[in-house]
Amino acid sequence: MPTSAVICEDFAGLRTQALGLAEAAGLAPEIRTFVPRLPWRWLAASLWPAPLRAVSPGISAAPLPDIAVSCGGKGGVIIAALREQRPHGVRAVQVQDPRVDPRRFDLIVANRHDRLSGPNVIVVRTAIHRVTPARLAEAAEIWRPRLAHLPRPLVAVLVGGGNGRFRLDAAVAGDLAGKLAAMMRTDKVGLALTPSRRTGAEAVAVLTGSLTPLGGFVWDGTGENPYFGLLALADAIVATQDSVSMISEAVATAAPVMVAPLPGRSRRQSQFLDGLVDDKRIRPFAGQLEMWPVQPMDDTPEAAAEMRRRLGF
Repeated sequence: MPTSAVICEDFAGLRTQALGLAEAAGLAPEIRTFVPRLPWRWLAASLWPAPLRAVSPGISAAPLPDIAVSCGGKGGVIIAALREQRPHGVRAVQVQDPRVDPRRFDLIVANRHDRLSGPNVIVVRTAIHRVTPARLAEAAEIWRPRLAHLPRPLVAVLVGGGNGRFRLDAAVAGDLAGKLAAMMRTDKVGLALTPSRRTGAEAVAVLTGSLTPLGGFVWDGTGENPYFGLLALADAIVATQDSVSMISEAVATAAPVMVAPLPGRSRRQSQFLDGLVDDKRIRPFAGQLEMWPVQPMDDTPEAAAEMRRRLGF
């Protein structure tokens, strides 16, 4: 098996996608994160004249891996530079549109809303992730007794946060909490909610204050994260619209997924959601439970298998 490394900025969303692809391909990658130096962190990575000198040291240290996997624009520029430094030693695999010449990579795994094509491009419908049947089964065994007190059907609520394109402050959280509470009262569902790292403290306080008096479970951020347990046990899922990764992980389960709108705008996000609506895999959340037949949607295994085929391992 070739040696490998995940090389990206130290953001969970980027690291998870690159690691998910590598693991699905049977690799056991080393994790190498980097921090852009000043002044380069203020410039688009495509403008860095010497990418390997624009980031914290250690990325290009020997021994270099046979395969470098990255996610995001800055990581893409770094692994492209490693490939060009040692064109016969490092094979560069990029997750997401690198926003530089695709020919600089051995392989690119891009979402269909990236509108990227080429002989070295694999197109997927959702973000790459680490949700697998085995992980869900393990999480279900752990969390089933802890959530057994909640009524069924059980609705898992995945809450993201503001990200520059969408807003999720206390006022928006209050609107979401009102819709969730209405669903609990009208449809008699159980509710388990987990915020993300990006969910503001005021938003969490609003959600907690509104939903726990009705019998809802809201993770307080202490102890083990219930995220995989909620994905595994949910009869239906509500996810806020800000995160492609979170929605991609939700639709990889067997539960129907309702997407809660947020104030803001993103053309690429709209294209991503429109595709899943056309696939009949998601519906907008309007404050009531909706159930419809679905199948898990997960392109990660197929992308990883194609990666193995093309790179010959």
